[in-house]
Amino acid sequence: MNTQHSTLHPAIRECADAVAATASGIRSEQLGDRTPCEKFTVAELLDHLGETLSSSARAARKEAQPDEPAASGTSPASLAESAHRVAEAWGDPGAYEGTTEFGPGEMPAGFAATATLGELALHGWDLARATGRPFAISEDAAQVALGAVGQFAEGARANGSFGPPVPVSADAPALHRVLGTSGRNPEWRG
Repeated sequence: MNTQHSTLHPAIRECADAVAATASGIRSEQLGDRTPCEKFTVAELLDHLGETLSSSARAARKEAQPDEPAASGTSPASLAESAHRVAEAWGDPGAYEGTTEFGPGEMPAGFAATATLGELALHGWDLARATGRPFAISEDAAQVALGAVGQFAEGARANGSFGPPVPVSADAPALHRVLGTSGRNPEWRG
């Protein structure tokens, strides 16, 4: 069995389920609200995450990415569907083999899965925090996400995707350490 699949897929599935649950509770009056990810309102984050998850599902299936980005206007319900589709796509152990096209170009498929887990954990928490929803993932899934985010944090800081690390206690829950690694304050309040 592919070790990346056996490690990453359960965490991807759990985070995708948490994203779907969060998205399902977003109300239309919350779409203009700020999120912990300063670049995005709730509506903009729905669009970003919806597009990213659709691209990730194609990457898992080794399908070509479209030349044009998807139209904006991702609804909470369609984000929930995208979260379920991406978890299903990365459920295939073969998805982690070889290379695939994702984000900035071709990369190892296992790294695309790692990046997907980071997107689900971080932006799922962003949406939950911005909308007053819980983002409930297990300590095990958060530990896997911590390892995933740690793999690309330096590059994400260099390209401006992450801010400077936020100090978080070494004995804090793993999700708080994931957030701190990405430059997010686990105590953020809108």
